[in-house]
Amino acid sequence: MFSLQTRKKSARALLEPAYTPTGTNPWSQRDMVAVPYVHTATIPGPQSLKELEEFADGWGGSGSAADFINDLDSSVGCYLADADGNMLLDCFGHIGSLPLGYNHPDLMALLDTPEMRGAQVHRSALGMFPPKGWGKLVARSLGAVAPKGFNRVQTMACGSSANENAFKVAFISAASKARIAEGRGADEFNAEERESCMVNASPGCTDRVILSFEGAFHGRTMGCLSATRSKDIHKLDVPAFDWPVTPFPTLQYPLDEHQEANRLEEARCIDAVRTAIATAKASPTGKEIAGVIVEPIQAEGGDRHATPWFFQQLQKVTKETDVTFIVDEVQTGVVSSGHFWAHEAWGLEEPPDIVTFSKKAQIAGYYYTDKLQMTLPYRIYNTWMGDPAKLLMFDKVSEVVARDGLMESTKVAGAMLLAGLESLAQEFPHLFHNPRGAGTLCAINCKDMDTRVEIVAAMRMQGVLLGVCGKSAIRFRPPLIFTANHAEIVIDRFRKTVAAM
Repeated sequence: MFSLQTRKKSARALLEPAYTPTGTNPWSQRDMVAVPYVHTATIPGPQSLKELEEFADGWGGSGSAADFINDLDSSVGCYLADADGNMLLDCFGHIGSLPLGYNHPDLMALLDTPEMRGAQVHRSALGMFPPKGWGKLVARSLGAVAPKGFNRVQTMACGSSANENAFKVAFISAASKARIAEGRGADEFNAEERESCMVNASPGCTDRVILSFEGAFHGRTMGCLSATRSKDIHKLDVPAFDWPVTPFPTLQYPLDEHQEANRLEEARCIDAVRTAIATAKASPTGKEIAGVIVEPIQAEGGDRHATPWFFQQLQKVTKETDVTFIVDEVQTGVVSSGHFWAHEAWGLEEPPDIVTFSKKAQIAGYYYTDKLQMTLPYRIYNTWMGDPAKLLMFDKVSEVVARDGLMESTKVAGAMLLAGLESLAQEFPHLFHNPRGAGTLCAINCKDMDTRVEIVAAMRMQGVLLGVCGKSAIRFRPPLIFTANHAEIVIDRFRKTVAAM
């Protein structure tokens, strides 16, 4: 197995791999033989604590959640170095936003290209002044990996911005349909609409709403917060729209032993959506539901899954009621689930109306269907509307994924990781339960929140950096170069940690 390294070494010397090249880029194909190591008595260590204090006392921002300082120059592959020279196997990947690990040679080489230099020096206002070749870059990057059924995409700067503008599309679509039903053109606004919107009043400002699910997280801007239901700290003291919420399925595990109960639970949640849409439509307040947004895996809400049947039925309800169906793939998109887009595992008869993305894509945005195309300028608009430099990064990430077979290796690593978590739940049922996952998007619940705090802290001292979500879940969001060997290290360190508790 793997033993904890306690001798202080150069981070890069420690992680110098021994491998036989198996492809054009052995960086991604190799089996890492390095192990994480910790030499300080605590994490954060003294240098991290010093910088954190400076950070908090100076220009560090408001209420920082940082708990140690990274040394990115010394980090490599799946291993994150901290300011004190510890080297951690990073299973959280900057909240799932690190596609190819640290200092990947293909991404480093990209920085020296004229195309990247131009994109870095000049961040174009894409909505008004797109640079030469922008359309071709979008087509060869986001277009090449578009979910089946999509041929349109809108870039944005972050996940919240992607979801916020997806909501706007749903609202504009619903209002346009209403105008058409009245015998007007989709964009034929009357005087009352134009005047009332300038004082934030109806009918110019719609009374329509977005439906989301209990436990959801969709971002921290105003509309996104109104659809977010995962943690009170996200929402306290901030005004919110009066938007509806319905339950998300709480599945029982193992899935194959609870199929009937889980189907009843999912049907209950679908019935709640159907009732909410019908009730809103019949309400004299006019607060009809314009869109329904859902995550393939509820991340911040506790890594909660549902079966393909649930999502198939959800799409069926939105189609029957002419409600925009929005799938939030900000955290699940780009290979980690074992599919390029997690919703591809649902077997939908046709695509969702909108699929939002960010994190591992480096750039954010949303795919959308033809019927949602804007016909007037400035309806979906901001200064940058994305970032060409980040799109170049995503273009290279997609190339490496295809070239190095990272889709398949993610499936293998994820299967190894989930099998290990299942064995932990069997060996230590007093500590762990409900192991689950799709690809490397794995999770397991601890007995309670206090136990989770103890285990996550102890695992960090064993050299493994983990993420948390919900009330008691530990979640995994590693880079796409995470291998079965890394999974073996993680499970080995779990056993060491539990044995020492």
